[in-house]
Amino acid sequence: MSQRAVPALLIALLVILHAQLWLGRGSVFHVNQLQGKLQELSANNKAAQLANEQLASEVRDLREGLEMIEGIARSELGMLKNDEILVQYAK
Repeated sequence: MSQRAVPALLIALLVILHAQLWLGRGSVFHVNQLQGKLQELSANNKAAQLANEQLASEVRDLREGLEMIEGIARSELGMLKNDEILVQYAK
């Protein structure tokens, strides 16, 4: 190899590496774009998680509320479900 071929080859390799860094699949622009998408998806996930927690809390409150109302209706008003039979005994 001549003395001019080695620097030319090194410069060509440097140009190829820089092209990959700035324009390729793992380029700086592509990584920045993916990081932006990741932040957006993380924010969406966080919002969805908060909404799910609120809905779960509402469901829990409704279930406990209905159980409490059913307990009061049974004890104070003597109400029964359709398939239940009331048995009373005297002391």
